[in-house]
Amino acid sequence: MKKILIAGVVVLVAIVIAVFALLPGNKENQFNQVVDHEAYVISDQARTLHSSLAIGDLHADTLLWHRDLLERGTRGHVDVPRLIEGGVVLQVFATVTKVPPALNYEENTADADQITGLLIMQRWPLRTWGSLFERARYQAQRLDEAARRSEGSLVFIRTRSDLEKVLEARKKGRAAVGGLMATEGSHALEGAIENVSKLYDEGFRMMSLHHFFDNELGASLHGTSKADLSDFGREAILEMNRLGIMIDVSHSSEAVVTEALEISSTPLVVSHTGVHGACDSPRNLPDDLMRRIAAGGGLIGIGYWDGAVCDTTPAGLARAIAYAVNLLGSEHVALGSDYDGATSVYFDTSELAALTQALLDEGLGDEDIRAVMGGNQIRFFRKYLPTRE
Repeated sequence: MKKILIAGVVVLVAIVIAVFALLPGNKENQFNQVVDHEAYVISDQARTLHSSLAIGDLHADTLLWHRDLLERGTRGHVDVPRLIEGGVVLQVFATVTKVPPALNYEENTADADQITGLLIMQRWPLRTWGSLFERARYQAQRLDEAARRSEGSLVFIRTRSDLEKVLEARKKGRAAVGGLMATEGSHALEGAIENVSKLYDEGFRMMSLHHFFDNELGASLHGTSKADLSDFGREAILEMNRLGIMIDVSHSSEAVVTEALEISSTPLVVSHTGVHGACDSPRNLPDDLMRRIAAGGGLIGIGYWDGAVCDTTPAGLARAIAYAVNLLGSEHVALGSDYDGATSVYFDTSELAALTQALLDEGLGDEDIRAVMGGNQIRFFRKYLPTRE
């Protein structure tokens, strides 16, 4: 009987080990897919232009997943080797901390969360299991730890000088990528204004106000109230302005965006989105509101997934970008992939030359392509990143 019990315990332990070893990868393979496609044909013109670009991406959720940023992955969309291969100089990493089970664009509540099970499965520290704030901190600490191990190939961007170091390294032919931390919804503040400065100290330089549900700052575009900012939301924006944290309204309600435009002392970012006139989706803000963001000096990151651009092929994405350029001006349009954000895409970050080719095919000129692919983001961050930690 004792031998049977021991054998049973051994089998149970083996099952638990297998679950924790295999399920995270299987889960990510389910959510972060690259559609099967033939190898993209890249012209000499596109290849030459692409090799000269300093590419930036305003949004990826890579730090949520159980992978080493420094190793070329066999799943998902982003890691340092693939960023370098694709020509990316600057990648914004957003911290997903809570997600409702149904990611409805029309309406969600904050009653349930599917991230808790995922992070337990991925063996995140116990402190993260019940705290959204700690989940955000942990992801920033993961980026910091990867940067320390990278021997200079990954730089944690906290200041303008950090960005300049990356740009200078790339000019000298050294492989380097800058990573900047952002929140995916400021429910990670847990309603405490002092947590804005605490996350700043962890390296956060951009904060989105909302994700898929209403929170202490006010209404999400996908929440139930459709209201404007709360008193805490107004206080949080002013504190972000004071510290030098860029404000992202990607998932905020129209009323919140309108009010944020009035009270923020710095332009707004819409880090990952589409433009409504190009893709009639409830995920996208109205064109007139996008114009107001651009008129205030803001930056609009065009996403790569169907809810943002409707057609996710390189040609479809290029059409959406061209529409945004015509609507807003090329100086206000950027890339905001939403890579590794439970999205299905037609190319991972190593294949970005396919987008350069598609933009040329769409008729955009070299300078507009250079601006959209990264020039605008670098210019914006040079202006609004703090000068010191």
